Amino acid sequence: MNDFLLIAAGFILLTVAAGLVRVLRGPGDADRMMAVQLLGTGGVASLLLIASATTVAGVEDVALGLALLAAFASVAFVNGVETDDSDPSEANRR
Repeated sequence: MNDFLLIAAGFILLTVAAGLVRVLRGPGDADRMMAVQLLGTGGVASLLLIASATTVAGVEDVALGLALLAAFASVAFVNGVETDDSDPSEANRR
């Protein structure tokens, strides 16, 4: 069973590596951000599979930290897009 979990984690890491192409060559910022979310989700999934297959302490904590970083990256991206697309006259009204 442990071998199957490690193989599944390796497969997920390969698909995440393929998603790096979208981050580097994405046509737009939104496409790149979605690819970064894919990287975060795939990273968390592979770390949790590795934690289940091995007895290494702290892998679940690393997965939780990666999930939090991915969530904060999305929030920062949305806030950055709102700031860039907003009308300068609206900023004076706030």
